Amino acid sequence: MQNTAEDISNQAKGHKANLSNPNTSEASKAHSKEVLDSLGGDKAFYGDEDQNTSKNPNQVAGGLKAAINNDAIPESGRAKAQEKLDNM
Repeated sequence: MQNTAEDISNQAKGHKANLSNPNTSEASKAHSKEVLDSLGGDKAFYGDEDQNTSKNPNQVAGGLKAAINNDAIPESGRAKAQEKLDNM
């Protein structure tokens, strides 16, 4: 492996999956915890820093308008979308 940000992220994903797998041993989980810590913990996941940043308000408004006009969305969901759109 070249240890690019993507490679490190993939390693971290595998070790994180191991931690939540009920079929792996405690020794294996301890090893995965150590490796995750050495990779940087939660900061080892490539691309996560970009998520949860500000969203484009025009795209958000477009999505809300689409939900309001979609007959497959229940009336309560359309009302919530309309309320969010009104509060923008």
